[in-house]
Amino acid sequence: MADKFARSLYNAPRGALRLALLDALLPEMLTLNQQPVLDVGGGLGQQAAWFARRGHGVTLAEPSGDMLACAQREIDAQATISGYVRYVKAPLQKLFEAAPGPWPLITCHAVLEWLGDPHAALVELSRCLAPGGQLSLMVFNRDALRFSNVVKGNMHKALNDELEGLGKGQRLTPISPLTHAQIEQWSRDAGLAIEHVAGIRVFQDYLREQPATEEQDLTLLALEKQYCRVEPHWRLGRYLLYTLIKPS
Repeated sequence: MADKFARSLYNAPRGALRLALLDALLPEMLTLNQQPVLDVGGGLGQQAAWFARRGHGVTLAEPSGDMLACAQREIDAQATISGYVRYVKAPLQKLFEAAPGPWPLITCHAVLEWLGDPHAALVELSRCLAPGGQLSLMVFNRDALRFSNVVKGNMHKALNDELEGLGKGQRLTPISPLTHAQIEQWSRDAGLAIEHVAGIRVFQDYLREQPATEEQDLTLLALEKQYCRVEPHWRLGRYLLYTLIKPS
């Protein structure tokens, strides 16, 4: 599904907005000093490239050979960063063997919601994290998905809490959308502490009409930046972005 992900997410306004918000938020939410990064489920390589451009050595771990090949082609085409990234074909569940670390910084963006056991996955990420290390975790927000379904008129689906995708490859609705309460509990279970949280796409997914001009795009981005870390708005972001810390 690499081509479908590229078309539906990153070559669309929602993907562009997500990347713009990450560009603004990651330097605020992480302590960055060019430390090595493990990018888990790195997909098409956008996040790996972002860190490489800032001088981090990046290990991009991805179970899909198609995704990994796409990421390597895109990054190798950028001569200034191609030497900063190495590639590991491995699922998250095998990280401790494939890329054990321990890592001072791990990113895992939009991965847990595609797994059958995201709780166990967070424990595995913690195993790979160095004491004092940071985990940048982004997950698909179940509460936002419910709200979005009501806005679209899918009221019975929302009322019955039938929000999960089917995992059959027809749509890009994840099979395990997650709540903030789950991340709070699972982080404690994994020995991690939440240091920061933000909402990604707090407003965009609920718009009746998408921006039609560059000025409207910039206004929407300004709104997203202004309210993405403010109560109660961040709680309805389509994604929730966390900085989790492993105590020393």
